[in-house]
Amino acid sequence: MEELTRRQSAAADVAQPTLAEARTAFAPAGPVHPMPDDVLVREVTAGGVRSHWLDAPGVDSEKVLLFLHGGGYQLGSLLSDGELAARLGRAGGMRVLFPEYRLAPEHPFPAAIDDVRGVWRWLRTDQQLDAHSLAVAGDSAGGGLAVALLVATRDAGEALPAAAVLMSPTVDLTSSGASMIERVDQDPISTPALLRQLASDYLAGADPRTPLASPLFASLSGLPPLLVQVGTADLLLSDSERLAQAATKAGVEVRLEVGDGLPHVYQLMLGTPEAAEATERIGTFLRERVH
Repeated sequence: MEELTRRQSAAADVAQPTLAEARTAFAPAGPVHPMPDDVLVREVTAGGVRSHWLDAPGVDSEKVLLFLHGGGYQLGSLLSDGELAARLGRAGGMRVLFPEYRLAPEHPFPAAIDDVRGVWRWLRTDQQLDAHSLAVAGDSAGGGLAVALLVATRDAGEALPAAAVLMSPTVDLTSSGASMIERVDQDPISTPALLRQLASDYLAGADPRTPLASPLFASLSGLPPLLVQVGTADLLLSDSERLAQAATKAGVEVRLEVGDGLPHVYQLMLGTPEAAEATERIGTFLRERVH
C-alpha cells in the first residue's frame, strides 16, 4: 500500500502520457510481472479477436478459463494481466483463453462486449467445448465484461459457463456507489475523476445504465455461481457489494470476499500473502464447479 501511494503521488508531478504510452506502461497494481517460463503462450484468432492460449503444466485441456483483462476499457493487455490469468488457470487446473478485445476511445461500447461474445461463441462452436467445462474471470473492467457476457448469454437462451470469478469488477458506469466518495482517501490507485473519464470515453454517449455496459442494472437471475473478491481500499467497493446483494436476491449463488485495507485488484500483487491466498481460493472455487 505504501508503494502504491508513493507512485500515485509521484505521478501527479509529471506530464500526462499519451494513450499509446499509457497502454505500453500500464501496471494496474505495482510492477508488471512477466509470464512464468513454464507457461506455453500461443496466439490464436478466436471469433475474429486476437487472443492467446495460456497453458501451465498439468492443466486439463478440456477445461477453459476465459480471462477478461481490466484497464478501464481503454488500457490492459496480456502484458499487464497475463501473469495473473496464467496463475488463476494453474490454480484451477484449466487452460486460459486471453482475448485482446477492442479498446476505447477508438472502439467504444459495445465493441468490447461484442468481441467477448464472439470469443465465447468460438469456444462453444469452433472448439466444441461444453459450457459446463468453461468458466469466465475478469478484473476491474474485465469483471464488468464478464457479468455482461453472462447476461447476454442468458438472454440469448444459450448455456452458461459453470462459474465466474470477479475481481474488483466495474459494474456501474454511473459512478453512483457510496465508495466513490467514502473511499477517496483510501484508494491508492484510482480517483473519481479518472473513473468517470474512462467511463465517458467507453460509453461515447451511450446510456451508462445500459445493462451490457453497467450490468449492475441488468436482471441477474439465472446466472452461474459467482466468486467476487474486492478490497476495502477501492473506490469500486460498492460495485462488488451491490452486485453481490442484487445477485443473491435474484437467487444466484454468490461468495463475496472483502479484504480489509486491500486495494483495487490486489490479486495482481504477486508475492504478497493476500494475492497468494486469493489465488488459492479462486483455484478451489473453479475446481469445485468446473467439470
